[in-house]
Amino acid sequence: MSESSIDTDVLVIGGGPAGSSAGYWLAKHGCSVTIVEKKHFPREKTCGDGLTPRAVKQLDDMGLGVRLSAFHRYEGLRATAHGKELELQWPTHPIYPRHGYVVRRRELDEMVARNAQAAGATLLEGHEASAPIHEEGQLVGATVLNKDADESITIRAKHVVVADGANSRFGRSLGTARRKEWPYGTAIRTYWQSPRHAEPWIESALDVKDREGNSMPGYGWIFPVGDGTINVGVGLLSTFKKFKDVNTTILLDSYAHMIADSWGIDPGSPECKATAGKIPMGGSVGPKIGNGFVVVGDAAGSVNPFNGEGIDYAYETSRIAAGLIAEAVATGDARVLDRYPAMLDAEYGQYFKVARLFAKVIGRPALMRELSRVGIHSRTLMEWVLRIMANLLRPDEIGPAEAAYKAAAAIVRLAPNA
Repeated sequence: MSESSIDTDVLVIGGGPAGSSAGYWLAKHGCSVTIVEKKHFPREKTCGDGLTPRAVKQLDDMGLGVRLSAFHRYEGLRATAHGKELELQWPTHPIYPRHGYVVRRRELDEMVARNAQAAGATLLEGHEASAPIHEEGQLVGATVLNKDADESITIRAKHVVVADGANSRFGRSLGTARRKEWPYGTAIRTYWQSPRHAEPWIESALDVKDREGNSMPGYGWIFPVGDGTINVGVGLLSTFKKFKDVNTTILLDSYAHMIADSWGIDPGSPECKATAGKIPMGGSVGPKIGNGFVVVGDAAGSVNPFNGEGIDYAYETSRIAAGLIAEAVATGDARVLDRYPAMLDAEYGQYFKVARLFAKVIGRPALMRELSRVGIHSRTLMEWVLRIMANLLRPDEIGPAEAAYKAAAAIVRLAPNA
């Protein structure tokens, strides 16, 4: 095996949403940055493919607004439960747009990665970071395997951004770990051909049932892709008592049969094999920084426990980290990065705390049934819940943490013994 070496200001491990966004912003700040991605674009990822208004803003800020407009736009959420449905438009907001998009991850991630390249970042596809390089307790880079050429590359950097996703093998090699007592999720999805592929609403089912009509844990989603297909999946939280006993493949099959008639799908003929993934949530992975590295996106557990959304937080956390790293590179003072955990806590701490509490509540099926029964009959309540869950409350509204705590308390009172 041959060897070579690269020197760069910043090494980014992972070319997904967090890594490519970090690469873009670092390059725009004038840093030399090298992104290593173990696969080649385009590549698949288990995801609902939905972009919220928060994610749309970040993509627009990266200069991708026009390109994004070529994909399927949707206006809000259709919630279904107990034979009823509500169509809820995204709320008005001074910062975020009032629409989202559905973009397959194989297209989205390549678009953002190429955009980082265009901004000046070096992108090495088919390259996997195999081991960290430490000197005197400081991370100074990584040994990287060029999987195509069977070549080992030593990449040395002033700073390393860990952005290798939910499993974060590289992060774990540096000592990051998920807080076991905090909730996490699992999700499974695939695609079906559907005549309703261009609907202006994404759909969420709050009462997934099996073929016999019995209530199942978790929630279902349908995201119209606009290309003849719909992304259909189910999510489940670890707060459900029998979480590990649930077969998500069977759960998805039950949901597909539940929606077959209304969405015009053949539940036995998906477009491709279903894929599943485990999702750390609520900032549950730490530490967020170490000697020479910063952790962003899913690798830091930066996923919203309310709805499993992680792409917007991947873009946001990497942008925050990139700004600090650029300052550290410019000043030569790595202590700048010590501000990163506090900045994350200021932005998401209370919100994620509330969301983790809510995750415990909805992990109780009887309580979830009561919540959905009450909610589906109140447009005002559901519009308010949508704003909280999507983290889209306006600055002039009550603080999201306080509001959500009140909501959670009210929910608990609905069925205190569930």
